Amino acid sequence: MFHLNLPLRTLVILGLCQFGRRGLASAPELREQPKKIAIVGAGIGGTATAYFLRQEFGDGVKIDIFEAGTVGGRLATETVAGAEYETGGAIIHPLNLHMKHFVDKLGLSPRKDVPSKMAIFDGKELMFEESDWFIVNILKMIWRYGFNFLRMYMWVEGVLDKFMRIYQYQQFGYAFSSVDRLLHAMGGDAFLTMANQTLEEAMMGEGFSQSFLNDIVAPVARVNYGQSVRINAFVGAVSLAGADAGLWAVDGGNKRVCSGLLYNSKAELIQARVNAIALKHRPSKTGNSVNLYEVNYVSQSGSAHSLYDIVILATPLHQGLSDVSFVGFSPPLPSQFPGRYHQTVTTLVHGLLNVSFLGSSADPASFLYSDILTTEHKQLAINSLSSLDPVSIPEGYKRPPASHPGVWKVFSPQPLTPEQLDGMFLRRDGVWEKRWLAYPAYRPPHRGTPPFQLAERLYYLSGVEWAASAMEMSAISARNLALLAHHRWHHDTSKVDQEDLHTRLRGEL
Repeated sequence: MFHLNLPLRTLVILGLCQFGRRGLASAPELREQPKKIAIVGAGIGGTATAYFLRQEFGDGVKIDIFEAGTVGGRLATETVAGAEYETGGAIIHPLNLHMKHFVDKLGLSPRKDVPSKMAIFDGKELMFEESDWFIVNILKMIWRYGFNFLRMYMWVEGVLDKFMRIYQYQQFGYAFSSVDRLLHAMGGDAFLTMANQTLEEAMMGEGFSQSFLNDIVAPVARVNYGQSVRINAFVGAVSLAGADAGLWAVDGGNKRVCSGLLYNSKAELIQARVNAIALKHRPSKTGNSVNLYEVNYVSQSGSAHSLYDIVILATPLHQGLSDVSFVGFSPPLPSQFPGRYHQTVTTLVHGLLNVSFLGSSADPASFLYSDILTTEHKQLAINSLSSLDPVSIPEGYKRPPASHPGVWKVFSPQPLTPEQLDGMFLRRDGVWEKRWLAYPAYRPPHRGTPPFQLAERLYYLSGVEWAASAMEMSAISARNLALLAHHRWHHDTSKVDQEDLHTRLRGEL
């Protein structure tokens, strides 16, 4: 079982969750359940959707998940020198309640914690070096930036307090038809404003200094989203929450959550690429015509198709990530939505770090910084440099100092050249590269975020990424879509796009 010391607000929400299973008035009488549901994509969003759909519709429905690649999607690992290392989504926040629930439900465990230290590189030297002593770090920050650092944590804490409301809504069965409505349920107009202004604008408006934004906030945005303080303020707050204490990961790799959810949901994995979804009209037993969705796909066995009552797209419908076409819809549905995904290149290097590349004259044997963040610098080719630990931590493991060969992860916007790698490493025993279209290119204001519902019984999960891309955001979207699909199927509108939870709770209590 997975246990952590939870803050009071989390315990209150978990308590409400138990009440929520029986506390509000019962839903209208349900009609016959759907027979078949298709999910396109087996990443964290798709597999979580299968898990939640099974909860909502029961054991009778057949759930198929189509995946052309590997289960896990952007949660992935690479084997280097006989051990596995994360190459995709790496960290989970302690307040990510869905991810916590998945790990507990699936019998997984959090990875053993390995102490780490951070430094910030400005292209010439290490301008900030974290100490082993918390109070020393605080005093350093106060000396250089006043109370900006403490105020930042208070600002992020305020955002998280509002963010946590979504778990209450979902436990009581509330669903939302658009990303904007979901954000408004969490944080009202303030969250909608944050989604349509830059992080720089929002924090400057709160009185943070430009030097603090450039030196501290921008490096965090660069390591988490490969972008600057000109990302939207909501995703910026999510990014800054990723600098909190208590971050964790799954023992054996975060992708294990996806394979576990797939197994737990009893969904069938179909290794195939979906290329079209067509609206079909079929006669029913009563003589009336019913609409079904024909999913057309290509597998190793060739082309095939199958009919479904409900289809959920859990893969981004954007250039370079999808070529699904929609046939027979009026008005027509776009095969790709506006906006583009930002490229981040992950390079794993098994070798010996050149500490002088970082402008450091320290003895490599005493260089123990595991995470090197970077400020914006025109001549700097990387966003971050991190010493990696394997996804399963062996007994007695200690992260090697820079004087010993280790596995390093480099994030960069473009593939690194041999000359660039030569400058960073004294020796390279192996290099592995993965190019990700990892998350949206955030350029607020972003108008027209794709809806959760594209057509009757056709849903889209990945629109939530335009608010913020994270494992927990995908899990929240998955829960929302399962609820929305259930309510729409049974023609129950009482908990769709409503924000009256607390009013109803007061009435019930």
